[in-house]
Amino acid sequence: MAKTPLVLSLTSFFLLFVSSSMAADPDMLQDVCVADLTAIKVNGFACKSNFTADDFFFGGLANPGSTNNTYGSLVTGANVEKVPGLNTLGVSMSRIDYAPGGLNPPHTHPRATEIIFVLEGILDVGFITTANVLVSKTITKGDVFVFPRGLVHFQKNNQKVPAAVISGFNSQLPGTQSLALTLFTSAVPDNVLTKTFQIGTKEVEKIRSKLAPKKS
Repeated sequence: MAKTPLVLSLTSFFLLFVSSSMAADPDMLQDVCVADLTAIKVNGFACKSNFTADDFFFGGLANPGSTNNTYGSLVTGANVEKVPGLNTLGVSMSRIDYAPGGLNPPHTHPRATEIIFVLEGILDVGFITTANVLVSKTITKGDVFVFPRGLVHFQKNNQKVPAAVISGFNSQLPGTQSLALTLFTSAVPDNVLTKTFQIGTKEVEKIRSKLAPKKS
């Protein structure tokens, strides 16, 4: 039976949607498009007319970051906001440092898959599938582990010495949503949180107070 124009159109749309959704960022259409960070953003950054080598350089991943905070970890990003030359290239990096016992708490990257390479130390890492299956492993210096795009994941340093990784993303700006911070430091109503977690209002207030940004 011959396919009708409507079926062909729907098939074409589906194939186009699937192929486009597999790419984290759109394909580039020119050699470079160094981000103009001062311009109005429209799903990305406009291109600067003039650029230098410094737009493609960032020295912020060379040294460990300070892990003296609530979670005992620090993420130092090297994305398009730090390296304007990454605009339209569809890649970025981060360095993550962990104090002994430090945690990079459960979070997601809505726009990118992440791959980490262990610089030093031993980490317990994992992600949770949409079927609520935990995929976890202990990794050590020189190991690589992948966190699929959009899935909740974490890294924990259960050792008595520091650890560090370099992470790579297939997006110039992968975005990060930390579950605890997103839920308890935003304007989500208390009655939503009490019902979701089956706890009382006092417990919600206690968690909010612990996660609230510290005043300097």
